[in-house]
Amino acid sequence: MNKGRVLIIDDEKDIRTLLARVIALEGYEVLQAETAAKGLKLLKKEDVIHTVICDVKLPDGYGVDLVPEIKNLQPLCEVILLTAFGKIEDGVRAIKNGAFDYISKGDDNHKIIPLLAKATEKAKLQFKVRELEECAGQRFSFRQIVGRSRQMKELIHLARKVAQTDATVLLTGETGTGKEVFAQAIHYESKRANKPFVAINCSTLGKELLESELFGYMPGAFTGAQKEKTGLFEEAHTGTIFLDEMGEMDLNLQAKLLRVLETGSFIKIGGTKETEVDVRVIAATNRDLLKEVERGNFRSDLYYRLSVFTLKLPALRDRSEDIPLLAEYFLGEAAARMNRKVSKLDKTFLQLLARHSWKGNVRELKNIIERAVILCEGDTLTKDTLPFDFFYEDHTTAENPLSINQVEKEHIRKVLAYTKGNKTKTAQLLGIGLSTLYRKMEEYGIEK
Repeated sequence: MNKGRVLIIDDEKDIRTLLARVIALEGYEVLQAETAAKGLKLLKKEDVIHTVICDVKLPDGYGVDLVPEIKNLQPLCEVILLTAFGKIEDGVRAIKNGAFDYISKGDDNHKIIPLLAKATEKAKLQFKVRELEECAGQRFSFRQIVGRSRQMKELIHLARKVAQTDATVLLTGETGTGKEVFAQAIHYESKRANKPFVAINCSTLGKELLESELFGYMPGAFTGAQKEKTGLFEEAHTGTIFLDEMGEMDLNLQAKLLRVLETGSFIKIGGTKETEVDVRVIAATNRDLLKEVERGNFRSDLYYRLSVFTLKLPALRDRSEDIPLLAEYFLGEAAARMNRKVSKLDKTFLQLLARHSWKGNVRELKNIIERAVILCEGDTLTKDTLPFDFFYEDHTTAENPLSINQVEKEHIRKVLAYTKGNKTKTAQLLGIGLSTLYRKMEEYGIEK
């Protein structure tokens, strides 16, 4: 097993060759260079070097001063410096320059392998973190937003532009239109991409609890506050905070949020000192905030501060040409997650999707596709996998003369067969209560 990639920079051939052999026997892949210039050239050429073991005294450079150059070319690698004559001041400067450690040749030979293991382990962890961050960036980037309609193309164009700034963004639109998806894409395509993205739904918590979550509190601030709590604004420092359902926030709390936006500081509950933060704010709401301002439910100064750049997300019914694309995307996602070999959508299935009202927007479509994949018995999603309400307009056509009761009865039978008679699971898949399921089974004469 390859334990990692190591570069040895040392002009003494015998020492370099011996060290390379010992390290290779431990399971590492070893590269060698006899000068600083050749070492830097290898670092520039290679994609991954986990650890560099570098002599302090080189014919064309000084190892201590070489550390920043190494880190500039391979920021995630670790550097171990070797010296024949150790000096305390050199060791201190080496560590300040970013070296992992500084050891003497000869006396410290027994330390090299354990030290190399620690340095390489740290470097590998750093590479893994970067890989995960890149995956997150790809997953939440604008490339993952599905839509070819004119509205979506224009929206993505505007969002990409504002992503490059630190401007506050207000996302508006109906529930389920993908406001959080856009917030994440804006964050991950901004200069704050490698910093925290923190999200909170303002409608799920009461005023006091929401305030403590956002801003934190000091010990003794209220009964049960035994130690200091870090709020979400602190956790999002240098990154982005996403405030979903902004229109539900209490007026008094809105004043505190306004102060953060204007000054970049706040006081924790029960505290007296200002806490300074550097946070980009992206807010979202399904309400008309201007109307809420007129009604006295929302502060006008906060509204104008939040709406520096407003993006209105269209309802799914207003971009119906994107429905087949979205359906295919969610099908691929759901089939992979559930390990199901379902890859097609038949014509009637897509026609029924196209004429649906989509009150729950993209979120509803995703749930419908996931449900259909669960119920599908072959490799193609058909109308039999859709809920009852998709047939309300379809059942009177010449092609489908069945009554709605017949369709409903057959659908219940199919779901019961899929769940092997499990009533609770059947009710959940049908989206109805258990008592309603029993009533309908009795009404349609379906055996219990």
